[in-house]
Amino acid sequence: MIHHISISVENPQHVAQVLAEILNGKAVPFFPNPGSYMVFPLDEYGTGIEVYPLKTHIKPGDGENQCVFAESTNVSGFTATHAAISVSSTQKEIEEIGKREGWRAVRCNRDSFFDVIEFWLENKVMIELLTPEMAAQYLAVTRPENLQQMFAA
Repeated sequence: MIHHISISVENPQHVAQVLAEILNGKAVPFFPNPGSYMVFPLDEYGTGIEVYPLKTHIKPGDGENQCVFAESTNVSGFTATHAAISVSSTQKEIEEIGKREGWRAVRCNRDSFFDVIEFWLENKVMIELLTPEMAAQYLAVTRPENLQQMFAA
C-alpha cells in the first residue's frame, strides 16, 4: 500500500487546495520544507500527497543522516511520476474543477481494463482520478488471482 506520494508544481498552495477539494480533505503547510503543503483525504489509511515547489528535489543525506531538501536550477515541470487515486467526487465534479482551473481533465480507458480521469495539475503533472465506479473496475482487474493469470499469459 502506498501511504503518500510527493509531487513538485509551480504553485504548491493552490494545487494543494484543489487536490483537497477533489479528495474532500484538507491541505496544510508541510513544515519540513517551507513553501510545501500536505494534502490529507482524512481516510483510514493515512493517505497523503506532499506538494513541493517546482524546483524542490530530495537527495540522500550524508552518512546515516536522513534525506535533505535541495533546489534544482533547471526543471520543466513534466514528470513520469504520477498516481492513481480513488476519490468520492463524480466525473462531472472533477471535470468542472478542471474547467474552472483551466487544467486538462479527460476520461481515458487503460488498455480496455479500466477507466481513469487524467487530471493534469497545472497541465504538467498527471494524477489519475478514479471515481467509485472506476475504482471498482481497477480493483476487479488487479485482484491477485487476475494479476496471476495476466502474469502467466
